[in-house]
Amino acid sequence: MAPVLTSPLVSTQWLADHLGADELVVLDASVHTTGAGLDMRWQDARDAYEQHGHVPGARYADLVHDLSDVDADLPFTRPTVEQFETAVQALGVTNESCVVVYDDSVGEWAARLWWIFRAFGHDRVAVLDGGFTKWRDEGRPVRVGALRDGTAPAIGAPFLAGEERPVWVDHDRVLRAVRGEEPAALVLAAPPASLGDTHPAVVPGSASITTDDVVDPRTNTFLRRPALAEVFAPVLDASEIVTYCGVGNAACVDALALTVLGHDDVKVYDGSLLDWWRREPERLAS
Repeated sequence: MAPVLTSPLVSTQWLADHLGADELVVLDASVHTTGAGLDMRWQDARDAYEQHGHVPGARYADLVHDLSDVDADLPFTRPTVEQFETAVQALGVTNESCVVVYDDSVGEWAARLWWIFRAFGHDRVAVLDGGFTKWRDEGRPVRVGALRDGTAPAIGAPFLAGEERPVWVDHDRVLRAVRGEEPAALVLAAPPASLGDTHPAVVPGSASITTDDVVDPRTNTFLRRPALAEVFAPVLDASEIVTYCGVGNAACVDALALTVLGHDDVKVYDGSLLDWWRREPERLAS
């Protein structure tokens, strides 16, 4: 029987207690970046996973290639249902699996994959609070190298995604919010350093609640609920909240935090500022 999740976040102790459990799949979703703003570039972190280590038994989930729509014209566009089913089945995930996702940063990539799982109807998924940084700093076991024969995921029962939930928004929905035609609280989750010193304007009327505000730098874990509620106080009363960032990863950190707080109408702007910026000429022309 798969472990039972009671929260979208699990602690390092919870994961240590359940490693090796039937139907538990642990995924390393790390992505590494260089540059900032319009000059930012992304690469998968498979080499770091193999050479610097990972949680024992964790499988590398490639958000750059396998779990994004590489045929789209923006990076990290959410995958199609067919792409998602193929990728997660190759990772050994079934519809009965309990999935725990982590990364080696502040959780933005783990949160992105968590959001994608939930979007396709798989709710047995959680993010490791503190990620690989906390796991390693606590002296917990680390495995180096690729999964060997006998430990690699076996293809078993197929994974069938559910109907995609309406948890994403596009440019037109955000523009209607900006114009007051369809209200929503807009939340920018990207820290200023990730946007660079020179960039086009962010979405007007946005509240800035970044990953720096949500994650405790001392522990790399999410703030506790009372502190999170204080951080999100400017938008918590909104009936709908739309989060965004540079490409839609840090936005999922805010979406996760709002889910922890019990807000039941949170959307992520897929494409985020890269999409907003490229559409500026058509907005000016309208």
